[in-house]
Amino acid sequence: MALARATAYHEPHVPKDSPERIATLDGLRALSIVAVIFSHTLGTHMLGGGMVPDPDRLRVLADLGVRTFFIISGFLITTLLVREREKSGRISLAGFYLRRTFRIFPAFYVFLGVVLVLATIGWISVPRDDLIYAATYTMNFHAEREWWVGHLWSLAVEEQFYLLWPLAVVMLGVRRALIVALVGIMLAPVLRIGAWICWPEVRPLTDQAFPFVFDALATGCVLAIGRDWLETQPLYLTLLDAPTFWLLPAAGIVALSISTVWFNLGAGVTLGNIAIAMAIHRCVRHPDLRVGRFLESRMLVWVGSMSYSLYLWQQLFVDRHSEFWANAFPLNLVLAAAAAIVSFYLVERPVLRWRARRRKT
Repeated sequence: MALARATAYHEPHVPKDSPERIATLDGLRALSIVAVIFSHTLGTHMLGGGMVPDPDRLRVLADLGVRTFFIISGFLITTLLVREREKSGRISLAGFYLRRTFRIFPAFYVFLGVVLVLATIGWISVPRDDLIYAATYTMNFHAEREWWVGHLWSLAVEEQFYLLWPLAVVMLGVRRALIVALVGIMLAPVLRIGAWICWPEVRPLTDQAFPFVFDALATGCVLAIGRDWLETQPLYLTLLDAPTFWLLPAAGIVALSISTVWFNLGAGVTLGNIAIAMAIHRCVRHPDLRVGRFLESRMLVWVGSMSYSLYLWQQLFVDRHSEFWANAFPLNLVLAAAAAIVSFYLVERPVLRWRARRRKT
């Protein structure tokens, strides 16, 4: 159901001294990408048989991972936009789009170039339409696609969010943009269920097309804008700081796992998004607690900072439909990690360092 074929997306590496860097969020990204890769790995060659759970039953892990990434993205981007407006009195759209370009495009188009080469020499099969949708960040409106580029739908959602949301904040102001986000949260379940009932042709896209999944991003946006107000509400704080708080995210996961269409596309998704957002809020608010310290551990922060490259490259190796040696467990995980490390250190970081030097000159 919703986001069932999900793959996570992550903001590329952010320098340690950047205001965009929140170690707790890196830890959450690490857990999210691990959930996605674990879900994809189940059933891969050499990891099949009765001892392995049915991969279809654990799709909620990938769903949980991608939702967490979306909500983190909405929260972080909105926080940065609001800070910029408070600091300088305005938001530079040109500056925002330029930063996104440097952080997203280089690693993405290197990956897409490798896919094109592999398709050209016949190692994988990728139709031309798939490549066009991928290159134009519209994969979330293209349901029939090959596995190798299928995960790029979530990146398309993010790019569309980057294009539209800062523009809404600039043109409408923060308060009116908040109303837009709240309306999006309320409207998306209606659109999903309505499309499922009245427009069968788009059913495969009810967990991918931007109008149907914007509510996850919008939930993070609302958290960013309303965070200060929420932290003045006694009832909310009592719930957020309660020792039994983690029962709430657990209930959200249960809601996401219910497969009944009308519930999954409707209240299930909304409840799951809210539960994840509250978990993010608690972790960011209390980084000194046990969970926060765990999320800020060196290994998790490192994995989280590299999760964009992991997101891109795991798809080539973690494929349960292939018996090719590179897709066999556990070599597939080793190769996916190696490709991500190469991308991270030879593409992402050098480009960002070059961008930083250019800004200083």
